[in-house]
Amino acid sequence: MILKPTPTWDRVARRKPARHKVQAIKSPFMNISSQTHSDIQALLAANKRWAAETSAAKPDFFTTLMAQQAPQYMWVGCSDSRVPANQITGLAPGEVFVHRNVANMVVHSDLNMLSAVQYAVDILEIKHLLIVGHYGCGGVGAALSNIRVGLADNWIRHIKDVRNLHWDFLASIPEEKRHATLCELNVVEQTFNAARSSVLQDAWERGHELSVHGWIYGLKDGLLHDLHIDISNRSETKAHYDQAIAIIKERASS
Repeated sequence: MILKPTPTWDRVARRKPARHKVQAIKSPFMNISSQTHSDIQALLAANKRWAAETSAAKPDFFTTLMAQQAPQYMWVGCSDSRVPANQITGLAPGEVFVHRNVANMVVHSDLNMLSAVQYAVDILEIKHLLIVGHYGCGGVGAALSNIRVGLADNWIRHIKDVRNLHWDFLASIPEEKRHATLCELNVVEQTFNAARSSVLQDAWERGHELSVHGWIYGLKDGLLHDLHIDISNRSETKAHYDQAIAIIKERASS
């Protein structure tokens, strides 16, 4: 057997390079339907119009907004696209700090939500934390009816805990009232959770002037409704919670 010598690096370097076919560069939109491309371009065009109109009406709007973020409010609401915090409250960009999730939940193991609240409280020094639900909430409806939706079932489990806590009462009222009533009860429970969180407890301990409020939004009329739970210190937490629950139950029973 004749062994062939191993090619040295200089021999390898003298070899003719392999010919490769040059592939045409594909447009990033080649795999996107024309309708989808048109929809996205419409959003970008709308943004340009909005920026131009805003600058024309108030030339220093963006420079002022860029220089400082100093909202007095934080909104913890549902991810539902029909419930936009700024528009509902008539507040401009920069005036409300927002966190949204399915069914406006305040879960003590949710570090995403708690981190946003902690930033708003400790860094932005907000004065009001708003927990805002809405009637007709899909997450609440899924919990009430035991509808399986997939991965979100694990999140909806927290809403089911609220349902189970108040089930004896919910079962005692007409079925057509249960969804709206559970939406209200869920807001009160999440407001109670926020008040008991370490973030708010520590803030109150430091003497920070801060209140947490529970509201609910009506899709049919565009109005926010006060659920009569407003907590400004540790000592009043349970009493205000009990009062709000009693008001909901009295209204639903009538």
